[in-house]
Amino acid sequence: MKFRSTVTAGLASAALAVVTAAAQTSGTADRMMQPDNGFVAAAAQGGMAEVEMGKLAVQRASDQKVKDFGQRMVEDHGAANEHLRQVASKKGVTLPSEINARQKAAMAKLSRLSGAAFDRAYMADMVADHKEDVAEFQREASEGKDTEVKGFAQETLPTLQSHLSMAQDTQGQLKK
Repeated sequence: MKFRSTVTAGLASAALAVVTAAAQTSGTADRMMQPDNGFVAAAAQGGMAEVEMGKLAVQRASDQKVKDFGQRMVEDHGAANEHLRQVASKKGVTLPSEINARQKAAMAKLSRLSGAAFDRAYMADMVADHKEDVAEFQREASEGKDTEVKGFAQETLPTLQSHLSMAQDTQGQLKK
């Protein structure tokens, strides 16, 4: 019996090694580490949400600074989304096609507002969202395993930091 369990354990170990080696040498999507895949999906959804909320700001905001900020989100996040699509395509990764439930709820809330109430809610959301984005992109830029995904995070991070600063400034001006 002891011999049989040793052989079984040896075969299981060999099978695991073969499966692991196959996963490492198969398509490029298999080589992207799980945390990098999670980052890519979250970045894609976040980028889509920024564009959609930016369009909403251009339509519904009463303050020109908020409208301008919204337009900037459409342009900058639209460009970042395209860059991320290119990286994902190279890796054979399919990006999410829609925003997540939390982002949908934020969009629904903003869609019901207009004027100064919209301005305040949108800018508060943009400050909070960009704080999260900066933290996530900093983490990926320093700890990412996939060099192209890590490079995307490193290239995009300064823009997100600029967005955070602009959002905070705009939000502060609304309170005056």
